[in-house]
Parts: sequence; C-alpha cells; structure tokens
Amino acid sequence: MRVLIVRHAVAGDKDDFARSGQPDGLRPLTPDGIKKMRRNVVGLRALVPEIHVLGSSPLVRARQTAEVLQAPYGVASVALVDALVPERKPVELVRWLTGLEATADDFTVAVVGHEPHLGQLVAFLLTGRRSPFAELRKGGACMVEFAGEVSGSKARLLWLATPKMLRSVGRGL
Repeated sequence: MRVLIVRHAVAGDKDDFARSGQPDGLRPLTPDGIKKMRRNVVGLRALVPEIHVLGSSPLVRARQTAEVLQAPYGVASVALVDALVPERKPVELVRWLTGLEATADDFTVAVVGHEPHLGQLVAFLLTGRRSPFAELRKGGACMVEFAGEVSGSKARLLWLATPKMLRSVGRGL
C-alpha cells in the first residue's frame, strides 16, 4: 500500500476568520489557494497516476482540498476521516488504513490533513515516533509505502514535495 499525504491548500487568515465568531473548522480555502492547488494536482498526477481511496479531515479547508483532488483522479467520493483531525494520534489513522480493503500491492490511498499533525503522522509511519522531522507546506505532499504490514515504523519514504516542486513537475520542469 502507498499513502499519499497532502496538506490542505492555503486557507483564509486564522485571526481574521476568528473575528467572524465561527469555529476554525469552518475556515475555507482562499480562491488563490484553490487555484494553486489545482496546479499542484497536475504535478501530483504525474507522480501518482491513480488514487483508489481519498480520505480527508472533516475540517472545511481539508475537505475543499480533497475535492480539488477528487475530479482529476476520478475518485467517486471523499471519506471524512476523524483520525485526520489535528488533535488525533497517528495510530488512529493507521487503524483506518488497515481497515481498508487493499486489493493489490499498488493500492494507493490519499489523505488530506493539517500540520503539525501530518508531520507527526509521517514521523510515526517512518520511525514509530511522533517527533516530526519534516513539515509539509500548504498544498505540499509526500508519499510513503508499506511493503507489508501497515503500522508505525514500517513505512518507507518515497518522496516529499513542496507546492512549488509539484507545480514544476506539472509544467514538465
């Protein structure tokens, strides 16, 4: 199984949105964030031609990012995954992943979430520890792979890309 880990695209300013009195979970992407994410997806498609399952944090900005991925990949629906909420433990996402019915070794799952949670998730999948050593930029992504069992410290990092790298790949460098 391969897991494409994507950080949500650029959202509205946290402090400005807080003044609206609405909960942060409702903070949406900016129009520019959506535009840039669409360009990022062109590069992602060059690196990851197929996604079998697409999961997202239920927070609006992550769901909107997942929706940008959905159509180009032809994924029928986006699964809202509580394990991708920032306060959750990485082992909860591992449980969700192991519950999927992976049909082949090249089965690819994409998940969309938030920092610092995703940095902790990547660290856990690679090392079994939650101390992050890499940060995904807004709209950035990384790919990890499991040769067998899906659990902490069993993944191998295939690549990590900033949004600028993804857009460069999409333009053909």
